[in-house]
Amino acid sequence: MLGFYDYTVILTYLSLAASITGMFFAFSGHLHLAITCLALSGLLDTFDGKVARTKKDRTEDQKRFGIQIDSLCDVICFGVFPVILCYFTGMRDVPGMIILIFYCLAGLIRLAYFNVLEERRQQETDENRKYYQGLPITSIAVILPPAYVTSSLYAQHFLMVLHVIMLVTGLLFIIRFRFRKPNNKEIALLIAIVAAAVVYILLYFRWRGYVQWSWKHVWNTIMRKK
Repeated sequence: MLGFYDYTVILTYLSLAASITGMFFAFSGHLHLAITCLALSGLLDTFDGKVARTKKDRTEDQKRFGIQIDSLCDVICFGVFPVILCYFTGMRDVPGMIILIFYCLAGLIRLAYFNVLEERRQQETDENRKYYQGLPITSIAVILPPAYVTSSLYAQHFLMVLHVIMLVTGLLFIIRFRFRKPNNKEIALLIAIVAAAVVYILLYFRWRGYVQWSWKHVWNTIMRKK
C-alpha cells in the first residue's frame, strides 16, 4: 500500500474525518453541529505534531510525508470546510463569494510556502518551532466558534462581521509577520474558550429545538381538541 501507516498520522486523519462530517452537517443545514466539527478538527490538529514528535526513529521520507499530509488535510479542514460553512451561513452574495475564494487561495499559498520552509528547517535543526510566519491556517478553528456564539449581540450585522473576519483572516495568512507559537498554557486557554463556545452552541440549539417542539406539541394538542 502507498503511504506510511503508523500512530503519528492518526490525529491528522481523524481531523480530516471530523471536517468532512462537518461538511455533511453544513449541507443538511445543521450549522451548530458543523461548527462543533470545526472545533473538534482544530483540537485534533493541535496535538498531531506533538504525537508525531514522540516517534524518534522516523525516516526522512516519513518526516516529509508527515509535513505533506498535514498540510493537505489543513487545506480541506481549515481552508475548504470554513468556506462551505460560511457559504451556508449566508455569504452567498458576490462580495462574500469573492472573499471566500480569496480566503481559500490565501490558505493554500500559505501552506505551500510553509511546506517549503518547514522541510528546510527540519533538515537544519531538530528544535521545535518558536515562531510562525503569518497566521496559522488552523486559527480559523479558534476564530469562528466564538464568533457564532456572540452573533446574537450583533445579529443584524453578523453577516457583515463574518465577511470582515474571513477577509482579514485570509490576509493574515499571507502577510509577512512573526506570530509567536502559543505555549502549553495558552493552548489550554484557547481550548477552554473554544470548548465553552461549542458547549454553548450545542445547548442553545438543543434548548431552542426543545422549545419549538414543545410549542408545536401544545398547538397540535389544542387543535385536536377542537
